Amino acid sequence: MDDERPLKELDAGLEAAADVFQGLRPRLFGIAYRVLGSVSEAEDVVQDAWVRWQGADRGAVLDPGAFLAKTTTRLAINVAQSARVRREAYVGPWLPEFVDTRVDPQVGAERGEALELAVLLVLEKLNPVERAAYVLREAFDYPYDEIAGMLQLGQANTRQIVSRARKRLAAERRAPVDTAEHRRLLEAFVAAARDGDVAALEDVLSADVVAYADGNGMRGAARLAVLGAGRVAMITVFAKKFFPGADYGIVEANGGPALLIAQDGTAVALMSATVGPDGIDGLYWILTPEKLRAYERSANRLAGPSDGGFHE
Repeated sequence: MDDERPLKELDAGLEAAADVFQGLRPRLFGIAYRVLGSVSEAEDVVQDAWVRWQGADRGAVLDPGAFLAKTTTRLAINVAQSARVRREAYVGPWLPEFVDTRVDPQVGAERGEALELAVLLVLEKLNPVERAAYVLREAFDYPYDEIAGMLQLGQANTRQIVSRARKRLAAERRAPVDTAEHRRLLEAFVAAARDGDVAALEDVLSADVVAYADGNGMRGAARLAVLGAGRVAMITVFAKKFFPGADYGIVEANGGPALLIAQDGTAVALMSATVGPDGIDGLYWILTPEKLRAYERSANRLAGPSDGGFHE
């Protein structure tokens, strides 16, 4: 009986630790995802943070949220530094993986603009520490002194890093278009793509539209950006041959509308669009199967340990 008491206390302590972690998990995933632009890598970081939390002296931790945010941020920076080398060997354009914010609105609830595809693409041009500083400040509103502590930097340096990141984003990011207009244009694009109507496609595309396809070398995926409304429209129509009998539908990805193409219930393509004053000016196609599965799996991020969540 005496031997059982410490085990019961240990079980109770681990259960309490799991409850704390589960409550913070959406924020931790949100930090890691924004820094990495990858659902899969962010999931791995959160899993690693859970392992660290299990092994920590939790009784000495005054603020679990701050402890786990710092742990997650440092882990994400480490992964981002190694990911940059891997992405240099990627075949064709590399695009961030999308997340389904409809099923997990908490991921995009805090300053959701830092979740937009256009922002994630610019963040990829920053080094991992700059990216983390911007995310912590702009997406989650952490005070500068906390960010400095997480990143092991001086507070003045941290402010400068965030300021530089803001200026770069302001210079490269176009003014957002009304959400209703964004959806209207995307729905018109979907209808024209489904019908193979080249003229209707050109009507919703800006003259200087650019299309990117993330296929990592898969057959049929363009390895270079496609420029111009005429070429983008023709390629979009031609793509129907790769997806015969597919279903076209509007879903939510990263807080905005996106096109999902599915065959026999399985996603085969996911497309997000950026919109300017002259129509759709950017098309971002995810064709890589692993990235499509990551989007589908993102619906299970809030699941418990038995079905896709963190594991004890």
